[in-house]
Amino acid sequence: MLLNFRASLGLVALLFFSVTVHGQIEIDSTTRTSVYYPMLESFEYHRIHEGVVVFIGNSITFWADWPVLLNDCDVKNRGIPGDNSFGLKERLYEITRAKPAKIFIMIGINDLGKNTPDIVILKNYQEIIHQIQKDSPQTKIYFQTLLPTNEDFGKLKHLYHKDEHIHYINDRLKEMGNENGITVIDLYSHFADQDGKLLSEFTWDGVHLTVKGYLRWVEILTEGGYL
Repeated sequence: MLLNFRASLGLVALLFFSVTVHGQIEIDSTTRTSVYYPMLESFEYHRIHEGVVVFIGNSITFWADWPVLLNDCDVKNRGIPGDNSFGLKERLYEITRAKPAKIFIMIGINDLGKNTPDIVILKNYQEIIHQIQKDSPQTKIYFQTLLPTNEDFGKLKHLYHKDEHIHYINDRLKEMGNENGITVIDLYSHFADQDGKLLSEFTWDGVHLTVKGYLRWVEILTEGGYL
């Protein structure tokens, strides 16, 4: 069963072999971390059920214990470390087939780390939104803005100095939310200091969050009435 599942995923990956931007820049959209497919196999054994709340994204989402933070066992974590917008788009079916009540999405910093153009990331955002609306029309979509980073920590240099791209993507995402009738949650402004850096109290490497950072995230969701 596992072999067949992995083989089918591999076939899907081949269909996403490359993306060409304006006929000039070719991007490998098949790049996945070593944990990607094993985690998808695990998700197959621990399927989500109808009516739950799902958080989906990369390692920033993955490292949060959402059921504990929100005191709700019907909150499911579908973060995968190292995931990007291509990977998230590929695995949406695993979530939408369950018809969840709400989906909270944050994705894109790993795309920027590989210098994926903003326009490609935004195109993937659009396709993610449309796919959810098509496959699970009753699901409420909450797209969360990218967080700032803080290069002072010196640990994840490929993810630093993306401020201009982060601002552009976040601004366009807000417009996209209005155009598609979804909710966009502005996390960025709550996590940035006066210089636009991720507040040091909320991070341990300039990208990922501390417990205090996750608690602030939960406060934002709670105060905004999104939960």
